[in-house]
Amino acid sequence: MSNQSRRAITAATDGACSGNPGPGGWGALIRFEDGTVEEFGGFEEQTTNNRMELKAALKVLEKLKNLNRTPNFKIRTDSKYLIDGYETWIKGWKKKGWKTAAGKKVLNKDLWEALDNSRLKDVALDYVKGHSGDPDNERVDHIAVSFSKNLSIYLHSEQNEENG
Repeated sequence: MSNQSRRAITAATDGACSGNPGPGGWGALIRFEDGTVEEFGGFEEQTTNNRMELKAALKVLEKLKNLNRTPNFKIRTDSKYLIDGYETWIKGWKKKGWKTAAGKKVLNKDLWEALDNSRLKDVALDYVKGHSGDPDNERVDHIAVSFSKNLSIYLHSEQNEENG
């Protein structure tokens, strides 16, 4: 079945880091109406947890660009940093030349710009409390941690991005 014929119904993302900064990983999944799921993740040698949270959301948005989606599609995340930055802070940062309210340079500007450029008008972010038993959140956490620690993990996926 081609990507164009099935519809995505939801997605989940997470980031992890062993040390902060240190080796990091990100994990994501997209669920489809037909009951299938596509899982993917990646590794970075020297990074932060926040960068991995942003990278996971970016990778999902890039994949969603070419997928049919159900109305009110949401990406579920346990990162308030991602949600607040994507939905609120980024507007002010851009107006202030990528400076924070305190006048400092915005951290992770490269990823924030990429997220903003990949924004899909019909896709929202939805907060889920981390480690609260939400199956998709637990799964993407496991994927992210596995990548961050270079552990072998089986992904339900059409293609894996080892160094996404």
